[in-house]
Amino acid sequence: MISIVIPSWNNLAYLKLCVESLRKYSTHEHEILIHLNDGSDGSLEWVKLQGIKYTHTFKNVGVCLSVNHLVSKASNDWVLYMNDDMVAAPGWDTAFIEAIRSLETDLFLFFGTLIQPETGGNKNIIKHDFGISPANFDETLFLQQYLSDGRTDREGAVSQPTLVHKKWWHMVGGYSLEFSPGMSSDDDLLMKFWVAGCRNFRIVGASRFYHFGCKSTGRIKHNKGGRVFVMKWGVTQIEFHRLYLPTLQKDGGGKTASNPFNFVRASLLGKLRRIGYALRYKYPLEDIENWDPLPGHGKWNEGNF
Repeated sequence: MISIVIPSWNNLAYLKLCVESLRKYSTHEHEILIHLNDGSDGSLEWVKLQGIKYTHTFKNVGVCLSVNHLVSKASNDWVLYMNDDMVAAPGWDTAFIEAIRSLETDLFLFFGTLIQPETGGNKNIIKHDFGISPANFDETLFLQQYLSDGRTDREGAVSQPTLVHKKWWHMVGGYSLEFSPGMSSDDDLLMKFWVAGCRNFRIVGASRFYHFGCKSTGRIKHNKGGRVFVMKWGVTQIEFHRLYLPTLQKDGGGKTASNPFNFVRASLLGKLRRIGYALRYKYPLEDIENWDPLPGHGKWNEGNF
C-alpha cells in the first residue's frame, strides 16, 4: 500500500516505538524503509534483527540525502515520510487512503495531524502531553484520547508526516541538497510542488501521530534554511505560509484576474533580503561545508535491499 521512509540518527528507543506503532496500528500492510545515520547506538543491529529494509551511512548525511535515497528504494507508489520520534495512532493509514481516493489527481501533499506536549503556537498541532520520551510515554492514555480533539481535515495547511506520490517526488527533485542537512527543506518542497501546479495541501484530521519533538535536530549544526529559501525563491517562508497557502481555503483557490494561476510572486521584502544575504554571506555552500566538510565520506551501505 504505502512505503514509509524513516531517517534515524542514533535514536533507538524512539525508532523502536515508532516502528512498533506502525506494526500495531496500521489497518493495511505497508513497506517500512529506514536510513540509519551512524547507528552505533545499537539501531543498526536492531533493524537487521527485525528484517527491516534499511540503508546505512557511517556518519550523519542529513535528511535531504537520506530521504531522497529511501524514496528511490520504495516499492509502492505512495510514500509517507515521517520522523523516528513519532508514534502512529490507529486509523492513520485508512484516513490517508480515503483522502487519496477523494481526489481525481495524484498531484497533492497530504499531512498527518500531530499531537505534541507543546505546540510552539502552531494551531495545526493538537496540544496533549502523553509523555516526553519513550520511557514515560503513556500508550494507554494515548489510545483513549488521541481523538478527543474533534478537528477534521484542513485545506491549505501543512504539517508532518508527509504523504506524496513517488512520481511527483522525483519530478520535483525531492529534498534539495542546498538545504542540507535539512532545515527549511520542507518549505522548499512545498514551493516546488506549488510551482509544479499542486494546489492540494491538506492536513488529514483523522490521520494522527504523537510527536515527541526535535530529538535529532537539536543535535546538529543548523543550516540557515530561511535565508537560502528567500535567496532561491525571492519570497520569505512566512509570506508563503501567510499569503498563499491560506488562499486555498477560499472559493476559487486565491485566483484573481491579475494572477489567474495564483502563482507565488517575489515580494519587495524578499528581494531586499535576497540582495542582503547574497552580498553579505556565502549561502548555501558555506552552510553545507560548515556542516559536512568531507562530503562523500558517508560510505553508503545499501543494507538488505
